[in-house]
Amino acid sequence: MSFKSRMVHVMLRYRHLFKGQLSAEVIDQNSSIELIRKEADDAAAKFAKLPEGITVVAADYEPVYAEWVTPDGAPKDKAILYFHGGGFVMGNARSHRNIVSGFMKRLGYKALVFDYSLAPEHPAPAAVNDSAAIYLWLLAQGYLPQNIIFAADSAGGGVAMGTMLKLKDDGNPLPAAGAIFSPCLDMTMSGESHRTRAKADPCTPKGSTETYLGYYVGGGDPRHPYTSPLFGDLAGLPPLIIQVGNDETLRDDSVRFAEKASLAGVDVRCKVWPGMFHCFPLLSPMFREATEALDEVCQFIHQKS
Repeated sequence: MSFKSRMVHVMLRYRHLFKGQLSAEVIDQNSSIELIRKEADDAAAKFAKLPEGITVVAADYEPVYAEWVTPDGAPKDKAILYFHGGGFVMGNARSHRNIVSGFMKRLGYKALVFDYSLAPEHPAPAAVNDSAAIYLWLLAQGYLPQNIIFAADSAGGGVAMGTMLKLKDDGNPLPAAGAIFSPCLDMTMSGESHRTRAKADPCTPKGSTETYLGYYVGGGDPRHPYTSPLFGDLAGLPPLIIQVGNDETLRDDSVRFAEKASLAGVDVRCKVWPGMFHCFPLLSPMFREATEALDEVCQFIHQKS
């Protein structure tokens, strides 16, 4: 691990101290979702300054809010459909504007970022239905499937993969590829890393995964493929790249999904980074590992689109 990545790791682990709290946060069903959302949005607002050469414009799409994040010189015919993270209960296009802007500036493509429905008000498969709808809208605008890439982080990775499975089931053309950071793909939490990496994980508050995933499943089947893509028929999916850290409880969601996808004939690359944490590539260029991982993703997208 680089020195800078170790420092970020420590800061994430002890971030409660920077808030003036002696003990780490615990999330359960008594936690206020409204407050959690507000704190997440407020934290994102502190990093709201966009990189030079990035333009943000609201998309002409009515069902949900969506915006185009466009770097100077981006090709007009190619698009990234970006699925934001946030534990299925928080996050939106605006909160991810800075993250997506940095990614798109390095990639050189434009991204459409959108507000899919959030739990607990709208449990699965509402987010997948929203996502399938905006993808079909992109096709109706004249974008070709081979020029569209799905990109996503965390919970957004689960929504993106669920959306691919729904599109496949409905007989719709799939995007050219998917680029996913630390996806949440198994609402049953059956991966061993939920237990073996709990102490190593500096990002996931105690109880948060169980609480958020419970809200997302609602009264539905936690093993439904649109909810937990790990349990779906993965044959026929487009090429995928998955970047995940070894120090995160969601590690095995990525590893097990990649193994199953590969057995189903999918061109999938899954890289587990030693010492790295949840969605670390999106912190590029803060430290070396993040930059290397994001560069790998950008190279993959250029190859597949």
